[in-house]
Amino acid sequence: MAYKIAFIGSHSVRKTNAVHSFAGSVGRSGRSVEVGREVIRFNPLGLNEGATPEAQLWVLMAQIQQELELRNSAEVLVTDRAVLDNFAYFLRTTGGEDPFAVKPLVARWCETYDLFVRLLPDVPLKVDGIRSTSDRFRNEIEEILNAIIPVYVPEERLATYWSSAITEDFDWGALLKRLMGPPPAGDPVPQPVTLFPTLWD
Repeated sequence: MAYKIAFIGSHSVRKTNAVHSFAGSVGRSGRSVEVGREVIRFNPLGLNEGATPEAQLWVLMAQIQQELELRNSAEVLVTDRAVLDNFAYFLRTTGGEDPFAVKPLVARWCETYDLFVRLLPDVPLKVDGIRSTSDRFRNEIEEILNAIIPVYVPEERLATYWSSAITEDFDWGALLKRLMGPPPAGDPVPQPVTLFPTLWD
């Protein structure tokens, strides 16, 4: 069974940069690695402040589907978001209600991650043509994350960094060791980072 690590947080906190940087570190350590992409970008039902409960339900189900597809493709699966932070957007849309009774599924699915890496927002929102540039919206998501992370994630499976710390020179060695233990003996044979085709390719 592959190790699974998810980079989580609100939007525009350098998650995607962190995912690819960490995945590269995994590959250089000699382990095979797969990257799961942010599924919200494929959502046909809308996103950001105007998303409906149905749109966010689609995101939750798509996240789980992608992880099921990729789970055994490599020694390490690195995901850009998890069910948990997508659930925060769901709760914001529903006003904290659970109209589709997904809480038990979210709780159970959170147990399938070996480690969550939360990136906290201390960088400006970036215009990318897709995600919202509203500080208020991002702050609302952060408040929900603050409330639900302690409920669904044990402290020993959570690492937290400020977004501004994620640069090209960031050393992922300690996090990699925390996830998988010491590297194999001898000189590692670098492995490529794989982006596996999904339903939307």
